[in-house]
Parts: sequence; C-alpha cells; structure tokens
Amino acid sequence: MSERSPAPGSLALVEDLVNTLDMETGADSLGTPQGRARFGLAEGDVPAARELRESLRAALLAHAGHPPHRTVTPLGDLLAAAPLVVTVDAADGTAALAPAAARPALLSRVAAAVAGALADGTWMRLKACEAADCHWAYYDRSPAGRGRWCSMQVCGARAKMRRYRAKGA
Repeated sequence: MSERSPAPGSLALVEDLVNTLDMETGADSLGTPQGRARFGLAEGDVPAARELRESLRAALLAHAGHPPHRTVTPLGDLLAAAPLVVTVDAADGTAALAPAAARPALLSRVAAAVAGALADGTWMRLKACEAADCHWAYYDRSPAGRGRWCSMQVCGARAKMRRYRAKGA
C-alpha cells in the first residue's frame, strides 16, 4: 500500500502485523504458510494473532484521531497477558522490557515492542490510515505528527478528490 519507509526499531513488527490484512482486497497473509512463518505462528495461533492485529489497528486509528473500525478487545487487555521480564544491560545499565521466553510468542514480542516504543516516544507516531478501505499502518514522520494517510499519492489523493466532487465541482 504505502511507499513510506518502515517504522523504526521494534515498531516495524507492529506495523508488519497490522499490515498482514489488505482491507481493500481482503487478502490476509496470516492465512498463508509464508505469512504465518514471518511471525513464527502455527495455524492454531492465527485467531489470536488476528485478534491482536485488529486491537493494534484500533489503537493506531486512535493515534490518528479516528474511531475504531469495529469493536475489538482492548489492546491493553491483550498485552496484560504477555509474559515480559525487565532486562538490564550490564555494560551501561539501560533497562528494557523483553519477552520472558527464549522463543517468545507473538503477543510477548508485540508487548515488548510497544513498551520500547513508549519508552523512546515513538508509539504515538505509529498510525493507521484514515481511509476506511485502507487502515494501513504507517509511521508518521511529518514534523507536526499530523499525517492522515498511508500514502498522500493514493489514499490522500482519493480523499481530496471525494471532497472536491462532493462540493459539486
């Protein structure tokens, strides 16, 4: 969808997960073996991953000032179940939340990514496109942090054209 560069650091995982569903076509890469492998999912993990994806999408829509696309489990409720531990770097003393297991589940990896993004101030810059037929996740690099669309050339142009036509031009 978007020509934007990927989200920084661990937010790329969240962005990638949200973007496994193309809202316009309905294509869901979590339904494919390759898509599941990208996230280390077994077929039985897919319903929970989809629930997490849509809860993340609702949060990213909220970051952009838009209402949720549908009723979802609150993201905080899902992330509260993620087993995390505090790690401390022996060399410089920095601390971070990390998945508790050596082979962490997707939920723990996402929770650690969100915690890291909260700590470095990037969480609110990850947004979902305003276009109802898109809702693609993107990282808003605009100076004011007021980006509305994943792509100004596609979704933004479509929205502007709809407004222009609605004026009766």
